[in-house]
Amino acid sequence: MTSRLATRGLELRYADRIVVRDLDLEIPDHAVTAIVGPNACGKSTLLRGLARLLAPTAGGVTLDGTDIHRIPARTLAKSLGLLPQQPVTPEAITVEALVRLGRHPHQRVFSTWSGADQEAVERALARTGVDALRDRPVDRLSGGQRQRAWIALALAQETDLLLLDEPTTFLDLRHQLDVLDLVAELNADGGRTVVMVLHDLGQAARYADHLVVVHDGALAAAGPPGEVLTAELVERVFDVPCRVVPDPETGTPLVVPLARKASPSSVH
Repeated sequence: MTSRLATRGLELRYADRIVVRDLDLEIPDHAVTAIVGPNACGKSTLLRGLARLLAPTAGGVTLDGTDIHRIPARTLAKSLGLLPQQPVTPEAITVEALVRLGRHPHQRVFSTWSGADQEAVERALARTGVDALRDRPVDRLSGGQRQRAWIALALAQETDLLLLDEPTTFLDLRHQLDVLDLVAELNADGGRTVVMVLHDLGQAARYADHLVVVHDGALAAAGPPGEVLTAELVERVFDVPCRVVPDPETGTPLVVPLARKASPSSVH
């Protein structure tokens, strides 16, 4: 397994509270990695650390062996794209104008918009299926369409690494699957390395090549879903007794919670 993006002894804090502690991690190249774990365990904080949005208080993050905080911002933006959990849409901006913002790292001072820039935007619009929406205001799109527009912006950056923080949040099941299918296609067709934070363990196991399980800010497990996702791990990390069975559609691990006994106070 090769890895361009890695952490060593990573510690991340908010004020005096340690959120991620002593974390060693290697992100496999040309693969889809899903970061999973209970609420408030440090998943999104870890992604922020990988994206250089949060400075470590110990250890560090490296890209191609170089401390990510020593890489110039414009250079980093040509290698690593980020879709935050709840991106703020500029008021009244159209889909195409939003996607064009992805070309900012490739622009020089006083440079003009080039044919190569427009080609990158056209590819991103087509790849995400929002080319027909290019003139629509982003704030008037459905949740699934809006998420695709933001992914198109990240694609227009033409980075090899794409980080997605809970890309399916607030979407219904159909649009969740649309976004995850798109992620899988981006990886399969272009070999792009994708790291995404997910809540749904079944979706993580189905769409990811590599799982990173975080518990109380530490690494609980990492590896292929079929090796990592066990009933013992789910009960230890999520406090949910379960069975792990093969998904009848894909054969990937599927978590089936055990029935809970009703408490005396809930029986009438």
